[in-house]
Amino acid sequence: MKNNTNKLYWKISATFLLILVVLGTTYILISTYTARQYFQEVNQKLHAGLAESTVKEVQPFIDGRVDTTAVQDIMHSMMVINPSVEVYLLDTEGKIITYVAPYKRVKLEEIDLAPVQTFIAAEEKPFIQGPDPRHPGSKKVFSAASIEEDGNLQGYLYIVLASEEQTAVSATLFGSYMLGLGSRLFFITLISALIIGLIAIWYITRNLRSIISVVQRFKEGDLQARICPRASNDIPVLGETFNEMAESIVANIDQLKSVENLRRELIANVSHDLRTPLAIMQGYIETLQIKEGQLSVEERQQYLQVVLNSSENLSHLISQLFEYSKLEAKQIEPQKEPFFMGELAQDIYQKYQILAREKGIDLQLSVPEGIPMVFADVGLVERGIQNLMDNAIRYTPEGGDVIIALKSGDNSVEVRIVNTGIGIPEEEQSYIFERYRQSGKKSDSKGAGLGLAIAKKILELHNARISVRSKINEETAFMFSLPAWSQHPA
Repeated sequence: MKNNTNKLYWKISATFLLILVVLGTTYILISTYTARQYFQEVNQKLHAGLAESTVKEVQPFIDGRVDTTAVQDIMHSMMVINPSVEVYLLDTEGKIITYVAPYKRVKLEEIDLAPVQTFIAAEEKPFIQGPDPRHPGSKKVFSAASIEEDGNLQGYLYIVLASEEQTAVSATLFGSYMLGLGSRLFFITLISALIIGLIAIWYITRNLRSIISVVQRFKEGDLQARICPRASNDIPVLGETFNEMAESIVANIDQLKSVENLRRELIANVSHDLRTPLAIMQGYIETLQIKEGQLSVEERQQYLQVVLNSSENLSHLISQLFEYSKLEAKQIEPQKEPFFMGELAQDIYQKYQILAREKGIDLQLSVPEGIPMVFADVGLVERGIQNLMDNAIRYTPEGGDVIIALKSGDNSVEVRIVNTGIGIPEEEQSYIFERYRQSGKKSDSKGAGLGLAIAKKILELHNARISVRSKINEETAFMFSLPAWSQHPA
């Protein structure tokens, strides 16, 4: 963990150093360019009137013709006084008539007059660069003046203020100067910024190191490790996200433990419920084999009926297990449609009438007028109500009552299954819908323990919630609501 933190620290530091080098190099390049421009502007400002003064001293044109001798004399005199300049005499179209330049290496026959005319027309001479006749495409600072005779424009005097030789010498000296100055400033700034940056990075990442430590503890099994708010002040989103993730992981672990416990309990209960009918069937079949010829026809029929009942119980239990497993794995998708809840309640009432009479139970149906259609899977809803009815009749004593009641609610229809009997203790009501969890009451009915769990799963598929209300030795009521069809238009 410490090595990982150090790697992160040095990676950030190396990145910071690289940024400083790039910025420092950029700074030197910009400074060099700016200084060159500054010196050229100063040179042009100082000698802006050089061409105009020269024209006043010498008249290059006499009767419209170039006085070559006078021009050459004045140009050579100027070169002697200031050898860093180049002098060009231009006609009105920019063609070079004559010039004085070192080594006479002039490659252009004419130049663009636009910058020349702009310079001459300005009262406050601007910083402007013109073409370099010796280097086509290059720009240099200059001084220029128009040449007139008797009020007529005869041409221009164009003086390049920094000759090629001066530029070469100054570039060398300037480069050495900037290299010395820039390197000193660069290294001083770089070292200072690097030291300050390393300290700042260490200070900023101290909270990150604390966060990494907490994450490492959580990874090693300390599930209670959390990032404190003070440690995540710089990056609060990371701290909050990790804490939420840790809470979610712990909750999932607890849920997995709970599921594992329920799985073990389910296996134990299923094993017991499967073993019971199998043991009964095995016992009676062995009795039939042992007492072959000793049993009367009535006894044989009685034994066979017990075996048949046990096989039916076993088949019903296995069907419930498959049904519950499909519901829990979400392999059943409800096919919702509008239907009349009152009609479904009437059908269920008719189916359970005979069973209720056999047990001496008074089965009642309450369906007020105006019960709207509901939007649900009619088959699954019927299966859920049947499980509730099985549970109600199973725990209702002889002479008791079972009631199927419907009631219109706010955009919904409430279904209530009520039965009289011993009731469910309050401390047991919280887990009666869990698979294979039932109250302390014992029952010899087939499939005990899965009916309510299946009903709950069916209603969860409809985003509905089932609840129970029970009073000891009085009555128990199971209730749920389904959305009315008016809320789900076609």
